[in-house]
Amino acid sequence: MKLQDAFVKVYSNFKLHFYKKVFEKLEDRETSLTTVETFCMEIIYALGRPTVAQFSEVANLSSPNAAYKINNLVKKNYLRRVQSTIDRREYYLEVTDKYLNYYNISQQYVNQVMQRMQERFTEEELATLQKILTVMDEELMPEVQLKTKKQEK
Repeated sequence: MKLQDAFVKVYSNFKLHFYKKVFEKLEDRETSLTTVETFCMEIIYALGRPTVAQFSEVANLSSPNAAYKINNLVKKNYLRRVQSTIDRREYYLEVTDKYLNYYNISQQYVNQVMQRMQERFTEEELATLQKILTVMDEELMPEVQLKTKKQEK
């Protein structure tokens, strides 16, 4: 199998597992997130406490459309807005424990696969994989790196 095919297969397997678990939750009525809201929350979580403008930019949404989606997610208690202490006009988006419990669906599987990798591969192989993933994240994926000012904690 070619490297690209192997990478796509692994990535697809993670997505399939997540979607399978999400649909199980939908059937059990354990979540009130729509599919679009799920994608919005994944973007917000991946950005790690973005501003409303940053979310709007990455999601490619108009400001009013982004605000509408954010308001719905706040009402459903998956998200909260936190006012900046530096610029009172700016708000950061933070995921709630309710979302983290929902997100844990995929994180548990990642943890399980990581445990299996630690049992299967040598420390040197894992260190090489760590290096490759770090380079991918920091250098090879500039399209998803935000060019923003440092956010307050």
